Parts: sequence; C-alpha cells; structure tokens
Amino acid sequence: MNTRETQRCDLTEVKRPSPSLPGSGRRILRAVALTATVPYLGLKAAWLCGSRLGIPEGSVLREPGPFFTAANAVTLAMDACVILLVLVLTRPWGIRVPGPLLTVPVFVATGLLTPILFGFTGQLLLRAFGFGADPMGQAAREPFLDPWVFHVVYTGFSIQGLALAALFVPYARERWGWAWRGVTGERLPSSTGVVAAAAASAGLVVAGVSLYWAAGGSAGLTAERAAARSCDMAVVSAVHAMCALAAGAGALLLTRGGRLRARWPLGLAWVGGAATLSWGAWTMLAALGPQLDGGEAPPATTVLIYACQMITGLLTGTVLIRFLTTRRPG
Repeated sequence: MNTRETQRCDLTEVKRPSPSLPGSGRRILRAVALTATVPYLGLKAAWLCGSRLGIPEGSVLREPGPFFTAANAVTLAMDACVILLVLVLTRPWGIRVPGPLLTVPVFVATGLLTPILFGFTGQLLLRAFGFGADPMGQAAREPFLDPWVFHVVYTGFSIQGLALAALFVPYARERWGWAWRGVTGERLPSSTGVVAAAAASAGLVVAGVSLYWAAGGSAGLTAERAAARSCDMAVVSAVHAMCALAAGAGALLLTRGGRLRARWPLGLAWVGGAATLSWGAWTMLAALGPQLDGGEAPPATTVLIYACQMITGLLTGTVLIRFLTTRRPG
C-alpha cells in the first residue's frame, strides 16, 4: 500500500463516527436525551421552590414535609445524572472515564428506566384498546398528582431510556466489544453455578408472585392496595415478573457456557439484573419510609418480595461480573 492510500485509510478512520467523534445521529440522540430531562427536572425544581404545579387540591403533597423535600432533592439529582451520562457517552473525554464510574450509573439507569419504558408503553396500549384506568376519574377520587404530570414525566423517562440505550451500545461496542463477541464458551466454576441457580430460584419466586398479582390476586397486599387493583397495576406487575425471569435466565445461560452467542445472555442478565436490583431497592426504600399518600405501610409479605427482587439482582450481577472477568480483549 503506497503513502497516498495509507493517508486515505487514516482519513477514513478519523471521519468514522464513534463515541469519541460522534456523528450527526448521535448528536441528535444527545439533544433528544437532554431535552427529555427538562420536564422532570423543571417539576422537581418548582416543587423544591414551593410551587404547587401539578398538585391538586386535597393532595397530601400540598403540605410537604422534610421527607418529601429530601425525596424531591434526591430524585432531581438522580435525573440530573442523566445529563452527565449523556455527555460521557458523546464527548471525546468520555472514552477515558474509568469503567466503574460509568458502568455503575448506567446499570442503575437501565434498571430504573426499563420497567418504566415497558410498563408505561403497555398501559398506553391497553388504554388505546379501551382497557385500563381512567386517569381523570382516578385523580378525582384519590387526588395525589394531576394526570398530566404522570404522562409528561413517564414520557420523558421513556425517551431517556431509549436515547441512553442507543448511545450506550455503540460506546460499549467500541470500548468493551470484546466482552460479548463470540460464544459464551467454557462453563463457569461450580460455585458460580450455585449463585446462578439461587438467582434463578429467587427470580422465579418474584415472577410467580408478580404474575399472581397481575392476574388479580390480593394475598400479601394491603386492603387499600388490593381494592385499587387495575389493569395499569397488572401491567406493572407483569413487567417486573418479566425482568425477574430475564435475570435468572441470563445468569444460568452465562454459567453453563456453550455455543450460544454471548450477547444474548449478557443482555438478559444486564437488563434483568439491573431492573430487579434497582426497583427492588427503590420500592424497599419507599416501603420502609413514610407513606406520602397517607396510606398504610406494605405488609411484611410485600417487603419480602422487594427483598427477593434485590437478591435476584445482586446474585445476577455477581454472575455477570464473574463471566466478564473470564473474557479477555482480543
């Protein structure tokens, strides 16, 4: 190859879109992701400043206490981290960020946003076919937040989740693509197999109870929550069941090895493990803290399911880390 051909190849590599040199598509996704954070951040900032925007008369949020103020501050900071993640995934310096400083927040973001994306989309589909709760009627009976708040916030979260996924995949492909190339390979040690089996067992428990609640079962729920069961809540329970099953299946497939393409079990373990761990921890904190809506605290059975979600996610994460440590670049 002569000098001119070498220079032409070098220019081609420089112009190729990458996380360190994003093309127009990634710049558009960056703008979309950043814009999607505005409604939630704006609402939280307004509430922290004392505004009652979106809070109807009769809502317990009209007179927020210290816990509600702290919760608003924490959730505002969490969504603001999305801005930092987007910049890391699309700026030249982002490719040099230490791995744990990026993967841990992305793991948590995946876990929190995935159930929202699937659950909110499922609820909208049900309503399009004439099922599901009437938001206006429900808000009139149980004033907490205006219906438009949920639509604006969850639409923003869904867009954030899609945009972050579309930005993270090419970034991860350039930086850690070797981790999911090829097949799963050799079986992991038997100790890891025990952890995977425990993750799958815990995931089956979570999935079974969640599907029971999705089908209309009320055992383990407070009387108030059982009376408020709806198609919307059934969709949420079904999504959590799906995430728990994905976590357990991903852990088992990573452990057994073989000729299966590594990307599939890795994807199941990453998404399922992140969702069960993040939402289990989030709902656990909500259950153990003050009840903002004035209702009764969840019974011990429900809290145990939240704990089981966390255990599923932690065990799946352990298998995921063990599998990735066996992979080598090249």
